[in-house]
Amino acid sequence: MLKIKVHKTSEDAVIPSYAHSDDAGMDLFSVQDYLLEAGHRCLVKTGLKMEIPVGYEAQIRPKSGLALRDGITVLNTPGTIDAGYRGEIGVIAINHSSKAYKIEKGQKIAQMVFNKIEKAKFQISSLSMTKRGEGGFGSTGL
Repeated sequence: MLKIKVHKTSEDAVIPSYAHSDDAGMDLFSVQDYLLEAGHRCLVKTGLKMEIPVGYEAQIRPKSGLALRDGITVLNTPGTIDAGYRGEIGVIAINHSSKAYKIEKGQKIAQMVFNKIEKAKFQISSLSMTKRGEGGFGSTGL
């Protein structure tokens, strides 16, 4: 199991946890109240700083219930938190609905998934042929 060091910058911060033992994502919670107007975005503070081990990243992803029910999602999805970052974790929330939405302190606002990172090195070369070739953007039909 991956061990993550965490520091609370606010006494109201909630340490992330899995709602169910087989969940991939841990819930992130707001430490402040926000009124997110329709069509607007804001940076929701979590009150947490983390030390993610080198070779891993944390991805910030939307909560499906918020997206479906209220039109609230996360911009820059998935948002990547790199191992070297030591600042407060923030969630860029956007309101895609037609009415204002109140984010309350202590509310689940996003989820976080940890991933192992594979480094890549590019080499200039010709590419092998495939059946698909350069077909993209709807090339497999609707």
